Order: sequence, then structure tokens, then C-alpha cells
Amino acid sequence: MPRQRRRYTAALGGLFLLQLIGGCSQPRNELEQVLHTGELVVITTNAATTYYEGPDGPTGMEYDLVRGFADELGVRLRLVVAGNVGEVLRQLAEGKAHFAAAGLTVTEPRRQWLRFTPPYQEITQQLVYRRGTPRPSSLENMEGHLEVLAASSHAEHLTRLKGTHPQLKWTENTDLGSEELLSLLHEGLIDYTVSDSHEVAINQRFLPELRVAFDLTEPEPLAWAFPRFRDGSLHQAATAYFERLHETGQLARLREKHYGHVNDFDYVETRTFMRHIEQRLPQFRAQFEAAGNEHNMDWRLLAAMAYQESHWNPRAVSPTGVRGIMMLTQITARDLGVERRTDPSQSIAGGSRYFKSLLDRLPERIQGRDRLWLALAAYNIGYGHLEDARVITQQRGGDPDKWMDVKENLPLLHKRKWYSQTRYGYARGNEAVRYVENIRSYYDILAWSIERNTPKPPPVTLPAALLLANPAL
Repeated sequence: MPRQRRRYTAALGGLFLLQLIGGCSQPRNELEQVLHTGELVVITTNAATTYYEGPDGPTGMEYDLVRGFADELGVRLRLVVAGNVGEVLRQLAEGKAHFAAAGLTVTEPRRQWLRFTPPYQEITQQLVYRRGTPRPSSLENMEGHLEVLAASSHAEHLTRLKGTHPQLKWTENTDLGSEELLSLLHEGLIDYTVSDSHEVAINQRFLPELRVAFDLTEPEPLAWAFPRFRDGSLHQAATAYFERLHETGQLARLREKHYGHVNDFDYVETRTFMRHIEQRLPQFRAQFEAAGNEHNMDWRLLAAMAYQESHWNPRAVSPTGVRGIMMLTQITARDLGVERRTDPSQSIAGGSRYFKSLLDRLPERIQGRDRLWLALAAYNIGYGHLEDARVITQQRGGDPDKWMDVKENLPLLHKRKWYSQTRYGYARGNEAVRYVENIRSYYDILAWSIERNTPKPPPVTLPAALLLANPAL
């Protein structure tokens, strides 16, 4: 049982004992109720910045945070998914959840009826337009339709701005979520919207025509929100939880996990990749899927690796002599039994076997995405150089099992002060970092594209006779 859970349980048990001894029946506070029922109910939204179903199951910044909090309390997590910010706030006011973890900005109007935890992230509100249309330099020279989310911090801020910009007009959408509104803009159905900077950064990889005109605000905090009509005990536990996340560095690791690879947006490269998904990938998809099945890997990750290596060109050759769709060296190919590196099937099979061998070599204690990203770095730079970087990471007080820490130290392998002390010497560690981060972005775009283009099965229509015979259906 986690230490924090033992602490909460011991305190709760002591309270119950005192109640029994005193023969009284005092009402439980909110934290005690959660521990007693064994369930934490949290309202969120379904979006890339909050909570969504990833290839390995539920994920998202908010999901990881609330999952950690529920685990620390030792209770089940039940998510209530709202369609948009307005619905989040309405259901929270109606007492449908203990708190909201939905990327909510801390604003003064909200503080009137909500308690907020310490912030876990800062964002700026940005005016977004579509590439190919005139870029407004200010609110005064916007020409077109501005649409924002109803009940959002964006609508609040525009209302404040109208005092000094009386010509400002907008409509508030009560039906859609933030990503859907960005999609409308990308499709040219509206002219402008306002979005948070982290949402723009993530969605530009999938909607590459989006452009930022300018920031509307200074950095603003995001935090969990608790209704003030509750007693505050659960809010206090959550506040302590965030303080521990900050002190241990876990909060920074979560930010890196979800946003560390999305900062460098390249429009041309993104458009080229999406075109290649349609034109080049289909002829190799079966080989990637077969390799993924053989090694129990996500074939889309293997495909993203191959794109980073060769842009899915089976005849690609680098200046250093590596060849093929997975860019194998002659020595590696010989060790793997690959007779012809330019044969796509052989190259994909060999490259996936080599990647699997790197995964298997890493210490068993390294799990999850950290294991994947470290193995990818080893695929690029060599396992020995990766181990050198992990040693340097430990020497500098970082965690050699965490990609976030190791990626900060990989570039040191090209500095004499550091590589002269290592076993394997000089290496272009900065290239390994770019290699991994590019693959992470390619993987995200590929997974999104495939999911979007996968036909959904038609609803099952039961015969009328069967329905009449079985009213329960």
C-alpha cells in the first residue's frame, strides 16, 4: 500500500475509532467520503491536451495527473467526460464530480466560486487564423468571423477587451470542443478563433494550415478546479499532491512526456509527411504490421522510425553508406541476416529485430515510453553511446532511466570535456535527440491520420421480429 494511502487510511481509521468511542456520528468531510467509497469522480474533456485513448490505453496530461492522484489515495478513478468547457463548469456546479481536470485557466470570475490547485502549466491565449488568408496584426484589423468557445476563458478575455476595443465582435459556440473549433478554422468555415498555446502546438501537427497571429494574453496558469461549496479537504490533499509532484520533478517529466516533442513545427515537412502517408505508406504497411505482430510492437512506431530514416524510400543511401528503408549499416545487416538492404521486406524485418534487441538490452526497471525513447536513441547513436549519456546523466544528478533527463545530456557527447571521460567517446548526441523527437511527432501524426481514415463499423440493426420477441433489447 502506498505510503500516502496508508497515511490517509490511518487518519480515517483513527477518526472512526474516536466516533465509536464517543458514541457520536459526525459527518465525514469530502476526503473521508472519497476514501470511504473508494471512488474519485473527476470531470474532464476528450482532447489531446486532457484525456484520450492512446495506443497503450488512456492517456493525456490531465489523465496522467488524476490517475496519479487516485493511485496515491488508493481509490478507483471514474472520469466524467464533458463535451466542452461550458459543460464542464455546469456539471461541476451541479455536483456531478469531485473536481474538474480539464485544462481550465485560473481566472478571477472563476475564483468567485471555485478553488484552484497550484498550477501545473502555463499557457497564453492566441488568436489563430488559417494559412493563405491575411494575417491580422491587431484586433483592429481583423476582417471576418471570430468564433470562440462559450463559457471559456477566451470569451471572458474578449469581454474585457471590448471595453477598449468597442468594434470587437465574436460569436460563442456552445456545442463544440476546442479541437473541433480549430478543425472548423482549418477547413475554412470560420476566419478566426482563440485557443490556448499548448492546444495550438499539438493540433498544428494534424491541422498544418493553422497559424498564430499574435498572443492575446500574458502567460496564464492552468489548474484543477474544486467547487467552493465543498469543505475543502479534498482540495487540500490535491494541493499537497501537486507540491510533491513539483518537488520530485515528476510534474516536469509529465510535461515533457506530453509536450516535449511538439514545439518545433515545420509546415513543409508536416505536409510532405501527410502526403507520403497517402502515397508511399500503403505499399509497405503490410510489412510494418507483420514486423509489429512478430515482436509485439506498435507497427506505427516502426513506420515512424522508417520515415525518419528514409522517408519510406527503399533505395535511400546516406553519405555514410547506410541503406534501405530502415537505413541499416552493412555490419548490422550482416549480423541480422539481411542479404539485401534495399529489399523493403528484409530491411523492415531486420530493422525491427534490431530495435527489439535494443529494447531487450535496457534494464528491466525502465518501463513505458521512457524505454521506447531510450531504445530509439540507441538505434540512432548506438547502445554504447546511449550508456555513456546515461552515466553522464547520473553524474549530473539526473535520472538515467528517464528520457527527459537523458536527452538533456546526450548533446554533451560531442564536447571534449565530457566525451573524453566516456567509454565510447565522441558522438553526435544532439542528432539523437532530434531523431527521437521527430519520430515521436511522426508517430502521433500517423496514429491520428490512420484513426481518422479508418471506417467505423455500421450500427447493428436487429430484425423487428427479434426486437418484438425480446423487448429488453
